[in-house]
Amino acid sequence: MDRTLESLQHIIAQVLPHRDPALVFKDLNAVVILQEFWESKQKQKAVFPNEGTVVYESLSSPGPPFVSYVTLPGGSCFGNFQGNLKDADDPSTSIGAYHYMLESNIGKTMLEFQELMIVFQLLHWNGNLKALRETKCSRQEVISYYSQYSLDEKMRSHMALDWIMKEQESPGIISQELQLSLRELEEARKAGQELRFYKEKKEILSLALTHLYSDQVTSYSNNDDQMSLTLSGSHSLAALK
Repeated sequence: MDRTLESLQHIIAQVLPHRDPALVFKDLNAVVILQEFWESKQKQKAVFPNEGTVVYESLSSPGPPFVSYVTLPGGSCFGNFQGNLKDADDPSTSIGAYHYMLESNIGKTMLEFQELMIVFQLLHWNGNLKALRETKCSRQEVISYYSQYSLDEKMRSHMALDWIMKEQESPGIISQELQLSLRELEEARKAGQELRFYKEKKEILSLALTHLYSDQVTSYSNNDDQMSLTLSGSHSLAALK
């Protein structure tokens, strides 16, 4: 957690240069810090004039977990997550895995980290993460392994092969999933959302369907050739008689 704290202090120093990062965390008030940040952005005229307010919402609850939301200028909305410092240090937990992933990517660009997150979204969607858990692989091992690879044609081909195997068990599943992905891509595009995850799903499923169709054509072609040979042989035998 020391490195995480240092990173947070560095961020505070950038967005709120008039505050002492070392003192901020002694009396941490996230609401005040966020408000100061957006007020500074307004002064710099870095936000749209009609979207300069920060909205905080808390859901009433008699006990934990206590959930709250913050809507930022521009419309982005975030909610708090439950957990503690022990969870953050334990990679077997969701928060710990995310913390480990962040630490593993220190020094990389935000785009590189975003691509890794897309890879893990696809692995979850594809069923690979579940399969790895069943083989007793730790989250650290999975993260370390896939952190070495980029989302390229080779990885897409591997995922496409997984869907071809699923098609053999459940005929029609690729077409169904592709139609769903196309709808998700269209809805996300119209909503102005980030599209990489949906687009990659479409590419992988389209690749799987292309391979599947190609294999079927090859199979039919081989069957036709075999039939032609059989008929030819039959005619030859008839001629000899």
